Amino acid sequence: MNYEEALKKYIEATNTHDFNNVKKVLHDKAIYWFTNKTCTSISDIQNYFENAWKLIKEEVYTAKDIQWISTDQNSATCIYTYHYEGYYNGKLVSGNGRATNIFIKTNNNEWKLIHEHLSSLA
Repeated sequence: MNYEEALKKYIEATNTHDFNNVKKVLHDKAIYWFTNKTCTSISDIQNYFENAWKLIKEEVYTAKDIQWISTDQNSATCIYTYHYEGYYNGKLVSGNGRATNIFIKTNNNEWKLIHEHLSSLA
């Protein structure tokens, strides 16, 4: 799997709404910066994801305009516009924002997400 496939796998895992699938793509030292919270452990990230899935039912997350702005044999950084859609209190809602993802290659030659920074667009 290369870094582009790792991003695809990450988005697919996110859309399963099962954190065990997401965790398989995360580096053990992953750090997330959300608009309203910083998560510095896998358990923090899991709590954030699971809370979001409880709030927005049937959420579908997509990435558009993906640009790989820095890549080498051990790390890859991409930026993209994210979009989500789902049901909040029974009503269809959607939103979008900007994302930065950094993947690194582990000793097992697996690409893992070590950092994500999301910011919503007003």
